[in-house]
Amino acid sequence: MGQLSSPAEASGAPRPALLAPERVRALQRVGVLCGIAAGAWLGAAEVPTKLVTTGLSPVLISFAMVAGVFLGRWSLPAMVRGTSGIRADIVEAPHLVIWAIIAGCLWSVANTLTIFAIRDLGLSVAFPLWNTNGLIGILWGVLFFRELHHAGWRRWGAVCGGALIIFIGGMMLARASSSQIASHVALRGIAAALGAGVLWGTMYIPYRKAYLSGMNPLSFVSFFTIGELGMMTALAVVYMGGFHNLYRQLTAAGDVLFWLLAAGFVWVIGDIFQQYAVKYIGVSRGIPISNSNQLWGLVWGAVAFGEFRGWQHGAVAGAIWGSVLMAAGLAAISFSVADNSEYLKWAEAAEREHRRYGIDIEFVRSGMQGRSTNPPQRRTWLDWVLVAAATGAFVWTGARAHWPSIALDGTAALLLLGLCLALLVACAATLWKVTRFN
Repeated sequence: MGQLSSPAEASGAPRPALLAPERVRALQRVGVLCGIAAGAWLGAAEVPTKLVTTGLSPVLISFAMVAGVFLGRWSLPAMVRGTSGIRADIVEAPHLVIWAIIAGCLWSVANTLTIFAIRDLGLSVAFPLWNTNGLIGILWGVLFFRELHHAGWRRWGAVCGGALIIFIGGMMLARASSSQIASHVALRGIAAALGAGVLWGTMYIPYRKAYLSGMNPLSFVSFFTIGELGMMTALAVVYMGGFHNLYRQLTAAGDVLFWLLAAGFVWVIGDIFQQYAVKYIGVSRGIPISNSNQLWGLVWGAVAFGEFRGWQHGAVAGAIWGSVLMAAGLAAISFSVADNSEYLKWAEAAEREHRRYGIDIEFVRSGMQGRSTNPPQRRTWLDWVLVAAATGAFVWTGARAHWPSIALDGTAALLLLGLCLALLVACAATLWKVTRFN
């Protein structure tokens, strides 16, 4: 396999190991497909947050979603890979536990802000505004992880031009929303959505550090959720005035807890795909592609929930054209795949993580190649306990659940769910074939 010269080689440091071009292209295709599947599932996960329109506290909704996320982030990795595989990854790179917890804290605050944004703006408009996190992700990817270095002017133009189009589309949606909502409410919702975008964009720094270090996404998300649940519990207790009030409101909302836990679980599926996208095509590409959840949010809000009813024709047209612009920007970034010269810079960034933290070089390189240095592990009793506990929580809350008084087009909802399931099957099969979920 041919090697490309690099500054690392010139300085006497070990030369980064590169992959064969066909392997790079296979991993790139996996990353793009994972980003698309992530958009579908992250979009579907926000649907139960419409319960905020029934009078439930946004913080209570976010807390219950995070509880569902916690269940999913431990049960799914335990079922797919096993806790022994997670433990083996952490032994190789223990410093990433801290980074995962920090990322989880950022996520909890951002997710709470999105609930406020949905309450004030609606699902179809709030989505594109917080998806400006893709712009922040591009900035951090270029500055910290050498993404787009040696990419060539065409790829720079596609990614940066796509980001600019996304920004313009978001501003069109903000204008459309402000024309239909009281000015102080619209400004409050826009501020919440943009704040969530900044926090989520910054959260991707730990993501990229983890995957340049060779960490398996299923291992990283397991510890990510500790920060999520801890930060969200602190926010909920402070906002609601103590544990007693939090427990009282959770008890009062017992008939809808199932839907909120399910939203968190669905979000985990989308986020796992998003993690693989970040691993194989980087922050600057993976996050904007997974932000196609904006289009799914538009469809769910407009078609399934009828959010555009009562809007003026000009406002609807502005929202649609803003979404079309954002989709065009996403497409431009999606087709801007990395070549071997850019991949060399990623490899150099990975070698830097190896030297800085003393990680085994084979662990780092195998992770970048979509392979594992650890042999497959048998499932243990702990794995089955985690799966059983998550299943029990859903069965218990589901037995008490009923659908709230929210208008929903059932046919449209079933069609959208079917599309999500089709993407899930296609993406999972491709991930297994190419990487064995590594």
